[in-house]
Amino acid sequence: MIPRAIETALKFRAMARWCFLLLWIAPVNYAFPQSLPQERTFSESKATVERALKSLQPAISGRLPVLDGFVVPGEHSLEHFQRGYYQCTVQVNSTASGGALVRVTAKITAWYTDQTPEKSGYRVLPSNGRLEGDLLAQLEQALSNGTLSSTDASARSEGTSPAAGNPHSATPPPTLSAPMPRLPDTGNPLSSGLRGSAGTSRTADQDRSTANAVAERHRQELTTEAQSLEEILRNQSHPDNLVAVKKDGTPVLGSPAEGAKVLFSATAEDEFEILDMNADWVHVRISGLSRGWIRRSSLEMPASSSAAEAPSSKPQTMPAQPFQIENEETASFPGEWEPLRGKTVEIVTVQKATNTSDPDPSVKLAFAKSLFEKEYAELKQTGASPAGIVLIFDSADGGMIAAPIPVLQQWKAGDLSEQAFWRRCFFDPPEMTSSSPSQ
Repeated sequence: MIPRAIETALKFRAMARWCFLLLWIAPVNYAFPQSLPQERTFSESKATVERALKSLQPAISGRLPVLDGFVVPGEHSLEHFQRGYYQCTVQVNSTASGGALVRVTAKITAWYTDQTPEKSGYRVLPSNGRLEGDLLAQLEQALSNGTLSSTDASARSEGTSPAAGNPHSATPPPTLSAPMPRLPDTGNPLSSGLRGSAGTSRTADQDRSTANAVAERHRQELTTEAQSLEEILRNQSHPDNLVAVKKDGTPVLGSPAEGAKVLFSATAEDEFEILDMNADWVHVRISGLSRGWIRRSSLEMPASSSAAEAPSSKPQTMPAQPFQIENEETASFPGEWEPLRGKTVEIVTVQKATNTSDPDPSVKLAFAKSLFEKEYAELKQTGASPAGIVLIFDSADGGMIAAPIPVLQQWKAGDLSEQAFWRRCFFDPPEMTSSSPSQ
């Protein structure tokens, strides 16, 4: 016999080991709760669940308006991320009871803007489980509100159930039953025979009618499902004003020229909005007022022929133009003009296009007008709010033209004539164009 004191000590030692093990395991489970997918078991069959998932295709992937509340905070602030996307991976497996086990994993990506442009790029962010839980909740609601699926209806009309081949299913297969029609009993043996033959004939007619009704309903459900899939494809069509990068490491340059400054390297499948293009280069919006140039051969262009040339809603710099955009940036106003002194403006630097003669002052002023219209329209679309737009002609006989945003607003609204608009702009030097008003 073991003495009671020794037995008590052994029990205390075993309890201490278990407490230490629990304390060691608990931080591990707490530190990585978000890395596991979410799953839920449904009583419906695998085929029924998969059909319900088809109606939820728009919820499986798409854009995230904000990242806060969907991802696990990390070492970088979410303010540095934008253009968030999510993609849910769904696995459906049959259970032993004839139901379905649905497992959902969400992948979230967003563009990270670093102070060093070379370190910017798309990053994968860990999901906090909200997307997975929302999709499972929508699936549960779709299954609870849905009607009998076409496969289940067909199976019941044939006297079988979807789980008939499952050896673990204890539910007997449902069968259709119709009441036997009866003729008035007159006591005449002939009437009994007529009643039997008439009952058999009417039962066969009812069976054929039921089968036809099931087949028609099946056809209607297939037609509705096909229309839903077509609608999903139409809604998920690729916008015709975006280009996609073909391979990793594609350089995004500050100007459309070999040897220009590399802003950063894009990764495969990165998408950018088209601002302008020519035969060799595509001018793209990076984010906000940040722009860059990418070689056209490095991009997947939109399928639309009109979009492949340039967005129809925006002006473009065609090779026949006397000037071409060299650089665009957001910086302080490079002058001493009082309306814009010390304020943040959008600066567009242009150069004379190659193989063109020196443009006269009226051509320069017409180009400035078209560029002001283009840049003002883009600022309204993006919601950016610089104090003004500055156009710099980078040449020996160049100069600078600046327009405050309030003056541009009055001009585009029709409150200012073109001559009044130019009188309220800044020209340096004042005589840079013969059509410019005296300052």
